[in-house]
Amino acid sequence: MKNLAILGSTGSIGTQTLDIVRNNKELKVSALAAGSNTALLEEQAREFHPSVVVIYDETKWGELKDRLSDTDIRVLCKMEGLLEAAALPEADTVVAAVVGMIGIRPAIAAIESGKTLALANKETLVTAGHLIMPLARKKGVRILPVDSEHSAIFQSLNGEKRDSVETLILTASGGPFRGKKEQELKGMTAEDALRHPNWSMGQKITVDSATLVNKGLEVMEAGWLFDMPVERIQVVVHPQSIIHSAVEFVDGAVIAQLGMPDMRLPIQYALFYPERRPLNIRRLKLSEIRELTFEEPDTVTFRGFYLAMEAAKGGGSLPTVFNAANERAVSLFLSKRASFTDIAGIIEYCMEKHSVIKEPSLEEILYTEAETRRLIDERYGIRA
Repeated sequence: MKNLAILGSTGSIGTQTLDIVRNNKELKVSALAAGSNTALLEEQAREFHPSVVVIYDETKWGELKDRLSDTDIRVLCKMEGLLEAAALPEADTVVAAVVGMIGIRPAIAAIESGKTLALANKETLVTAGHLIMPLARKKGVRILPVDSEHSAIFQSLNGEKRDSVETLILTASGGPFRGKKEQELKGMTAEDALRHPNWSMGQKITVDSATLVNKGLEVMEAGWLFDMPVERIQVVVHPQSIIHSAVEFVDGAVIAQLGMPDMRLPIQYALFYPERRPLNIRRLKLSEIRELTFEEPDTVTFRGFYLAMEAAKGGGSLPTVFNAANERAVSLFLSKRASFTDIAGIIEYCMEKHSVIKEPSLEEILYTEAETRRLIDERYGIRA
């Protein structure tokens, strides 16, 4: 029996993780955590009977506690609740699927408690990889990637020596605006950006796919996960989303992982690694594939990707600024207080204003995040 703490249970990754649990009796849910969706969290709690549920929004704590008053489930809230769920003694695997930098501290708590970390939260490694990876090595904790691209690389590396790797190749669908130029993007709405051609994901990550920022974050994450300098990580746009990523080796061989776009595959692979289990998803039939195409990303139109690579090369606290600025800019875009093309401009403005800290502590990372948000809100006249 494997006991899970699922952080971000009402989001896209969280709900699909619970789909996996429903079909595997060897999995048990010990903790569930969500942001503010009390109705769905209650429904999940009643179905899976965890010992703990967490609602991050403390204003919803009383409501959820009342909803679950007829059960023996402990109801927690805020960051303290997330940290307790991440370190829960009976859980052996933590699925880190919360969105944003609030995922850093729970990831650290899980690692310090010796849990296996199934990681779907990019921000953890993007902003704090220099803290997370040494800690995982020290504690002997395994970090298993849940993102489809990183899972594909992880699978392609199986049985291979790391010094035989030449290049990591991350594929990108190109998002809903692939092929468009900057002038065409100026009037794009949130509804336009959320129409991803291949994947069903949460709002924030779907917008990040539309800007190609998501791919820049994945480059940074891959660098930490696989101990690879960003100069040896290549991004190619592959609109069919059949090849999920690949590895090129020193002898010229390229090994890739292929499949239909379905996040349940990398989720289940992480939960049962190194074992593979049957999974009822749409199968890839090579005889029906008529075309697989690849192209270079357009870093002029999609400047967010270019800025991500600059942040990755700059290192230190710069990726934190990039990530925090993007999070806030996407929030402003989704609430119709900024345009789609404003997103890259906001990121660039914050990066230009920042003085890089070479080896930031956790406190400095969190302070940098707060300062970046303050800078944006000040520029846009937003009161706290």
